[in-house]
Amino acid sequence: MISSAKNLIPKKIRRNILDMAYSGSTVHIGCALCLVEIFSVIYRNHLRYDYTKPDDPNRDFLILSKGHGVMAQYACMKELGWLKDSDLFNYFSDGTKLKGLSDSRVRGLEVTSGSLGHGISVGVGIAFGNKISQTKQKTFIIVGDGELNEGSCWEAIQFAGHHALSNICMIVDKNNFQAMDKTSNIINQQNLATQIEAFNFNVAEVDGHNEDALDNAINDLFSLQNNKPSCIVANTIKGKGVSFMENKNDWHYLRLDKSSYEQALLELE
Repeated sequence: MISSAKNLIPKKIRRNILDMAYSGSTVHIGCALCLVEIFSVIYRNHLRYDYTKPDDPNRDFLILSKGHGVMAQYACMKELGWLKDSDLFNYFSDGTKLKGLSDSRVRGLEVTSGSLGHGISVGVGIAFGNKISQTKQKTFIIVGDGELNEGSCWEAIQFAGHHALSNICMIVDKNNFQAMDKTSNIINQQNLATQIEAFNFNVAEVDGHNEDALDNAINDLFSLQNNKPSCIVANTIKGKGVSFMENKNDWHYLRLDKSSYEQALLELE
């Protein structure tokens, strides 16, 4: 663990998200809050990188395919020293480098995503290239359950399984919502783990807010060494950590005012 990774504490990361959302008067709060433990565990315990050089060519790759959850990644990047307090408090302002979707022009972000279904394909391509080059680099891909409505996701999953990309770990943020409704009302993914397993993946399903469970699942899947890509279906709660946002899909698009911002911060003390 690098020293700055010790700062990746879920409550601190959630406060950073709220600071950004309030300062920028922006949306996509609920879908960022549910990613906190996933990002924390990957950055802290599994991603190999030089924290002084986010674009080190020998790094492992962390792809955020559900790009609208980017505030969670920005919040971690601030704790790693890659962003400043001023970056967070100027979030979404005129002239800022931090936008509301993942943007590869920001040092530390691997892909421009937000048009859903693209990041997973990019991640699979990176992993395929690294397999050909025989490097030991891993690729972690965070994808949303609603995003899996996109056919391009399943093309990439099929490709990864066929080519035995064992250097991949895909994490599905299964919060059971997408922008406009519950995922079950749009396209019912009855048994997501079984569906992905059918494409020659090793799959584990865990509580996406239990850091030990996430950590153990990543270790266990990579230890199998059976030439299969890995997937973790992480059961999460949209809006996790703020009671009045939890499982309230309105907070995909609602903005914080002074009162709701202060109330949310109190819950994270």
